[in-house]
Amino acid sequence: MYHKSAGYRTFSVFNYLLLTLICVSCILPLIHILAVSFSASSPANANLVGLWPIGFNWDAYAKTLNNDNFHNAMLVGVERTLLGTAVGMALMILAGYALSKDNGMFRSRSVYTWYFLFTMLFSGGIVPAYMLIRNLDLMNTIWALVLPGAVNVFNMVLLMNFFRAVPKELEEASLIDGAGQFRTLWSIYLPISMPALATISLFTMVTHWNSWFDGLLYITDYRKYPLSTFLQTIIVQQDFNKINPDINELKNISQRTVKSAQIFIGTLPILIVYPFLQRFFVKGIILGAVKE
Repeated sequence: MYHKSAGYRTFSVFNYLLLTLICVSCILPLIHILAVSFSASSPANANLVGLWPIGFNWDAYAKTLNNDNFHNAMLVGVERTLLGTAVGMALMILAGYALSKDNGMFRSRSVYTWYFLFTMLFSGGIVPAYMLIRNLDLMNTIWALVLPGAVNVFNMVLLMNFFRAVPKELEEASLIDGAGQFRTLWSIYLPISMPALATISLFTMVTHWNSWFDGLLYITDYRKYPLSTFLQTIIVQQDFNKINPDINELKNISQRTVKSAQIFIGTLPILIVYPFLQRFFVKGIILGAVKE
């Protein structure tokens, strides 16, 4: 029989308590936002709503779902997330696969690796980035939101380390059978690397979905704002002129409940996708982080 020591049991209790507190601290704000979004105007404005709605109603969601600007922002956000994830994953997979080879197969591999790592430490800055996007005529286009951050070097390093962990015998067998590098990558490496791919895909999706600053920087037409930029504009800056609000609606419906409804709707896509990728998450992080 395996007996746990008293110290180990004590550590486990405190560990579970700490993790429980962290989980509760993450869930309670979301529950509060949901409660406010379903509450009446008066208790919401008076900060009387806790974790349960007061004066339950759907008005905030009706106003949000009938707002064309919110629809446009949601569609742009989804388009950016899908396109950015697809482009980013394609580039990071190709770069990670090439850099996972040893120096005998890929000469100057170390030079290219350090070139990528250098970008993690230094960047050109906001002003040069803005000038580059403007000179390339990418302003007010979806590509201004997708291309500048297409290759996340940290995620690429995780993929590179995961690829390096794949047995070399599989690649050698594939090459002996006549497959090229692209065929080997598609048929051997990618199926084996599903945990890492799912993890990096989740990281990339969350990054694109939550990014708002580049939308303010590169998009001057508010009708082309992604959802995160749209929410930042009307919630943080409280600039309602950009969304052309109906004055009568502003009088009859609490803006706090509407903001809460929009925030909750904005979190739903990630909340829906995450459970399908969660089983790969921990395995992908561990296997991609401990290899040399």
